[in-house]
Amino acid sequence: MRRTALRKGEIVEFLVMAYDGKDSEAGERRLRARPAHLDNMAVLRAAGVFINGGAILDDQGTMVGSTLYMNFESRAALDQWLQSDPYVTGGVWVDIEVKPIRLVRST
Repeated sequence: MRRTALRKGEIVEFLVMAYDGKDSEAGERRLRARPAHLDNMAVLRAAGVFINGGAILDDQGTMVGSTLYMNFESRAALDQWLQSDPYVTGGVWVDIEVKPIRLVRST
């Protein structure tokens, strides 16, 4: 039987695909915001919110976005966090797609 709804209080996993701007200053904005973004992700990892993630690369190996696997109680909680992430406040991520997911865990 396929489960289609979440129970109240259930933690939801999300895939965040966030793409950088394509203007000439996009790379510099990413470099400026990166230390604060990585510090933020370390705090979220310690809290069990950030599962994993990494850079999206173009064909030349240049970072053009990010993927994140996250645990949040709701999409609203994720959206609230996103508004404070340095890559959002620093204008790095300009196109963000969020999907609820269910990860398979290896034991």
